[in-house]
Amino acid sequence: MKLGISMWSYVAAWKTGNFDIPAFIHECKRLGVDGVELLDFFWKDRAAETPAVTEALRETGLIVGVYSVSNEFVNPDEAARLAQVEVIKRGVDSALEFGAKTVRVFAGNQKEGVDFALALGWIIDGLSAAAEYAYANGVTLALENHGKLAGRADQVETILKAVASPALKANPDTGNFLLVHEAPHDAVEKLATRAGMVHFKDFHLVPDSYEGFAYTSLEGLKFVGKPLGEGDVDLADCIVSLKQAGFDGWVNIEYDAEIDPLEGVARSVQFANGLMGR
Repeated sequence: MKLGISMWSYVAAWKTGNFDIPAFIHECKRLGVDGVELLDFFWKDRAAETPAVTEALRETGLIVGVYSVSNEFVNPDEAARLAQVEVIKRGVDSALEFGAKTVRVFAGNQKEGVDFALALGWIIDGLSAAAEYAYANGVTLALENHGKLAGRADQVETILKAVASPALKANPDTGNFLLVHEAPHDAVEKLATRAGMVHFKDFHLVPDSYEGFAYTSLEGLKFVGKPLGEGDVDLADCIVSLKQAGFDGWVNIEYDAEIDPLEGVARSVQFANGLMGR
C-alpha cells in the first residue's frame, strides 16, 4: 500500500488564499508521504496554474496517485447528466496529464420527489458511460461511499455489479460510513477486494448540544472530524482487511477536522505510518 494525502485535507488553509496546490505538494513532501491526490475543486485558473504544479511535482519527486472530480448524476435533465459524464472524462484526461491511474468519482445525491430506483438508474447509466471512457484510456474510476444513494457498502456493491466494468472500483471512505450508521471496519472488509483506492478519515460522535461545525448522520447524530486515530473509526482493523484482500493501492488521508490542518494532517500521517508499518 502507498500512503498519500488528499488536498481536501487542506481546504481550510486554501480558503485563506495563502495555500495553493504547489504549497500542498511541498507540504506533502515535508511529511514524507508517497504521493498526492489532486482535486478539480482547487483550480482557479487551470492553464495558468499547471506549470507551477508540474514544477512542484518535479522538485519534490512526488507522484499524483489519484485525481478527484465532483460529479452529480441525479438530475431529471438528460443533458445535465451527460454533462456530468464529461466531468469525469475530463478528470480522466487530467489524471493522464499528471500521471495518475485512478480518478475518484461520486454517484449523486438523493433529491426530493425523485424515485430511488430512477435515481439509481441514472447513476448506473452515467458511470457506465464514464467507465467505458476510463477503460479505453487505462484509468480506473473509484466510487466513493457518499450520501444516501451510495453511502453504504452494499449500495456501492450494487452499483459496481450493475455497471460491471473492470474500470469501476470502490473508494471506501472510512469516515463516511459512520454517517450512514455502518461500522467502517465492516464496510471496508466488504469492499476491500473491490477497492481502487481508500480515503482514510476519522470522525467522532459528539452530543446534540455541540455548537461547532458537525456532519449530521441519517439518524440525526452529529459527527466531527478528528486527526487519524483520535476518533471513532477502527482504522487498524481497516488496514488488516485491506492487507488480507491483497490491496496494494493508494490509502489517501482525507483530513476533515477543525484543528489547523498543518498540525492535524501531520498527526494523521504519523498515526498512519504506525499502522502501515512505515
